Amino acid sequence: MSAPTVTAVTAASPAARAGLAVGDELLSLNGHEPRDVIDFQRLSDAGDLSVLVRRGGAALPRAVRVRKHPGEPLGVEVSSAVFDRIRTCDNHCAFCFIYQLPKGMRRSLYLKDDDYRLSFLYGNFTTLTRFTELDAERILTERLGPLFVSIHATDPELRASMLRNPKGATSLRWLRVLLDGGIEVHGQIVVCPGVNDGPALEDTLAGILDRYPELASVGAVPLGLSRFSREPGLRPHSAEEAAQVLDTLGEWQAVYRRALGRRMVFAADEYFLLAGREVPPARDYEGYPQHENGIGMARAFAESFRAPGRGRPGGVRHGFFASVDAAPAEGYRAPRLLGEAAGGADGRPVTIVTGMYGARVLAPLVAAHPRDDVEVQAVANDFFGGNIGVAGLLTGADVAAALGGVPVGRRALVPDACLNEGRFLDGLTLADLPRPIEVVPTDGASLRRALDGTSFFPACAA
Repeated sequence: MSAPTVTAVTAASPAARAGLAVGDELLSLNGHEPRDVIDFQRLSDAGDLSVLVRRGGAALPRAVRVRKHPGEPLGVEVSSAVFDRIRTCDNHCAFCFIYQLPKGMRRSLYLKDDDYRLSFLYGNFTTLTRFTELDAERILTERLGPLFVSIHATDPELRASMLRNPKGATSLRWLRVLLDGGIEVHGQIVVCPGVNDGPALEDTLAGILDRYPELASVGAVPLGLSRFSREPGLRPHSAEEAAQVLDTLGEWQAVYRRALGRRMVFAADEYFLLAGREVPPARDYEGYPQHENGIGMARAFAESFRAPGRGRPGGVRHGFFASVDAAPAEGYRAPRLLGEAAGGADGRPVTIVTGMYGARVLAPLVAAHPRDDVEVQAVANDFFGGNIGVAGLLTGADVAAALGGVPVGRRALVPDACLNEGRFLDGLTLADLPRPIEVVPTDGASLRRALDGTSFFPACAA
């Protein structure tokens, strides 16, 4: 087991006063070795701490006394979320997007986790196939919620077949344990045409009502298929199939409302775009419980664009570590913007560069905006191909190609959803693009402010 390594120390914090420094390995806190950042935060919440520190160049570790009040932040950031090795996934789902990545991308993109701790910390979905009694005991004792569980099907044989793992037939028993223990859990169904749609989807929705009615929400999302997929049995939804899924979910929302007093299941925005239907009003999303799963995001974006003062929806909650200093940024949840500059727009015409789906959401909003010099440029995802059309999967190469068609003299705006610490999925950075761009947070209020000239975001010169 590796120890947490300090990556940053807050000035004037207890850690800084005690002399802790970047690069220090924190072997134990008050005699306990933390397994993960959850343990680390719990241990560091105590009052005065005795921290066993290993510092580079020193022959032996040494004990450091940290004076602090109970609950006072220690004041450090650490290198990872899990110190005893991330629990990798032993499923072999045909629809897993990691299997659809080309070779040569960043190593971190190929990590396929099935770790309840990352579900708690960052909202990753877990299948529970590697879950144990000790895991359940810890979650129930420490109240680690909300958690996010991939359901896909409630029929045991179908679920095992989809996961390509016999454990898939029985692992949802742990979902029942979590719900019985009062843990908030959100579910997900990746709908694959000809596999778990149609009658199978009806059966799953009936099974959820029968066996897991305490679920906080369930999101139904379409299969994402890149050109690198090697699964001949998988195909994207047609427009007609998308409409059928929406009809099925709409009928079951009515059933759930009668039985439970809430809709429970929500369709991904992509289904409405595929079917050519209007996304539901904000009230139908019941607080946007799966906003970060692409469910209700289009409606929330439109609402905040039209009325920026209303703010963004809360979306799903990713545990109390979303705001504490000990939780490191990880994966797609790492900081996206390089910083925000104060000031106003310079009056130049604007081109908004975004994905195919994003362009369809933005087009009517931009058309209704008072400015008549704003255009939306939809970027086809040539890198991944297939039916991949979300802005979050745009690569630097595709953005660079699109920018080549933006006339000189126009401002180019790009959503931060396609960036992770200033880097695109294909490894390109903002500096690799052929011209300066402005990175705008992916919410309607921020885009509205950028267009209205009340603020602007940092440009990167090529």
